[in-house]
Amino acid sequence: MTDFFDQVVQISNRSKVAERQALTEEATKTSVILPFLQTLGFDVFNLDEVIPEFIADVGTKKGEKVDFAVKIDGKIAILIEAKPSNSKLGDSQYNQLFRYFSVTEARLAILTNGREAWFFSDTDEPNKMDKRPFFKFDFQNFDKGQVDELARFQKPNFAIDAIVEAASNLKYIRAAASYIKSQLEDPDEDFIKLVGRRIHDGSITKSVSEQIRPAIQSALDEIIRDRIQDKLSITFNGDKKTESSKPDEAVGSEAVADDGIDTTGEEISGHLIVRAIAARIVPFDRIYIRDSKSYCAILMDDNNRKPVCRLYFNSATTRHIGIFDSDKNEVKHKVSGPEDLYRFADDILAVVKSYA
Repeated sequence: MTDFFDQVVQISNRSKVAERQALTEEATKTSVILPFLQTLGFDVFNLDEVIPEFIADVGTKKGEKVDFAVKIDGKIAILIEAKPSNSKLGDSQYNQLFRYFSVTEARLAILTNGREAWFFSDTDEPNKMDKRPFFKFDFQNFDKGQVDELARFQKPNFAIDAIVEAASNLKYIRAAASYIKSQLEDPDEDFIKLVGRRIHDGSITKSVSEQIRPAIQSALDEIIRDRIQDKLSITFNGDKKTESSKPDEAVGSEAVADDGIDTTGEEISGHLIVRAIAARIVPFDRIYIRDSKSYCAILMDDNNRKPVCRLYFNSATTRHIGIFDSDKNEVKHKVSGPEDLYRFADDILAVVKSYA
């Protein structure tokens, strides 16, 4: 999987160049889409495997062509419609692919502009392409979990029944996740009433609804924050146990070479909070802690050139948090403790995203 991940990173680099330079559909095909198919294990030079300009006659329209048809075991398995890298994927492109899908035996369709790839199947009705993709892959912004999902479509792993079953599950998971996310951001009236009936005696009138809405929103924020914090604390403590399970190394080197640096509980809490915030867009284990005598640094990928923030908690009277922007400029803020990091969640996410 490491090799596959590295290959996807190479496609990501191609995608970034294509976004600036590949202004036509053909340029996007050559620079991104064909290398992407190669990464999935298909021979793009073998017409028995990858067919460009595949004719898919639709009704009375003859000579309708889809950009690529991919064969597996001699059967059309995947249809691919390509668009220029500077175009947005939307309804018009979707409708074109929808027509092709119904007249072939393919059960997987990919719509891509070299920046994103949208994956469709027929989970709602057989031989009729779903209106919504069950999986979207952003070539320029992805994590390991998404690459693992993408690996399902590699030729050696390709099993259409398993893919469709997973697509069906993903459809409901993502629909549920989308609904829950919308309620976290702005609970609708039905959700407020649903919770309100559990915490309020009597009818949920409009005035009652407005009264309990802030409490419900705060409770949702607290639940999510606590769950992330608990999971990260367990992981962090597990890491510490692994390190401490090597007593000979500790006695032989670290214990003797005491540099006077003491990583406090507040600094550890700060690290976990930044991990929790960053986990919205990157794997949390990419956020590292590196302590020094003057400050405690929180870094991306344990890299000094990717500072996220600094914790100045060594003073007995005042505490500061240094927040970095995408240009690595630091701005200090006076705080009461590590919990104040949540106030700067948007800034932390912005700098993490710039390194991702």
